[in-house]
Amino acid sequence: MNTPQASITNDSNKLPVVFIIGATGQTGQLLIDAFERHPGQVHVRLGVRSAKDIERLRADGRDAVHFDLDDARTFGAAFAGVDRLFLLTGYTVAMTHQSKTVVDAAKKAGVRHIVNQGVFAAEDCTDPHFVWFGLVEKYIEASGMAWTHLHPNLFMEYLLKSAPPQGGSFPVFWGESRVGWVALSDVAAVTAKVLLDGPARHAGQDYWFSTAVHTGPEVAAILSEVLGQPVRCDVRQPEELEAIFQSGALKVESWYARGGVEWCVQIADGRMGYIGTVRDDLPHLLGRPATTLREWAMAQRAELLAFVNSSN
Repeated sequence: MNTPQASITNDSNKLPVVFIIGATGQTGQLLIDAFERHPGQVHVRLGVRSAKDIERLRADGRDAVHFDLDDARTFGAAFAGVDRLFLLTGYTVAMTHQSKTVVDAAKKAGVRHIVNQGVFAAEDCTDPHFVWFGLVEKYIEASGMAWTHLHPNLFMEYLLKSAPPQGGSFPVFWGESRVGWVALSDVAAVTAKVLLDGPARHAGQDYWFSTAVHTGPEVAAILSEVLGQPVRCDVRQPEELEAIFQSGALKVESWYARGGVEWCVQIADGRMGYIGTVRDDLPHLLGRPATTLREWAMAQRAELLAFVNSSN
């Protein structure tokens, strides 16, 4: 793709240059909004795959460059002059080679600090797709660059993106087990703070975000109260998720499907019982409590109600 690159020089009075991977996604947009609330502290560069998105962002006055996780040839120019890097990849086995090549290129470019969004997993976790994140973390640590790992538990946005309360019902596939939840906006706020503060304050730190623990039926009760309409949790077992994947009803990578089922199995059988615990570093970083599920549902009330009132 012949996409023009922006100038690699930083004209913002030598402010630290922060590079955002996934700039057009949910997390990326939240990060952009957070940085706009703290102007003049860093220079933000956005890595974008689509030429159309690059043009749109540049028209808004942003520093957007061509960056494709699947094409390492785009990394060099994109990372030139970058000081701090936010690493976010998709939840597929491709993340292993994507992350390695990103870390290698960042080191060559002189990046000083990598802030990596990982998962809520113990070091000896055996769930396949969580193990990928463990490998990535160890490679980042071995790179010699300063690093900070972020470990969010299940995003509350699961209830909007993956399993919305369509017609008043949403599924969970880990039985009656408790799971920890966190608002994506909270994790984005922490990510922005770590990138703004830099490695002097956050190098070598692991931060954990599991701020509210509920079973599926408890989540349904909260949604019912907030929305003023009955919401039911369809409590299912891991083998039912596996059957959905095998039927082809959900189009996902086979390795990811296997890992997703195993995640549910290990929650249900207790091997990943820690998924249902509170471990909340957010107040230490932001000086405020984390968002509760009730508060999150209130903020998303209109969108949740649209799902509840839909029969499709």
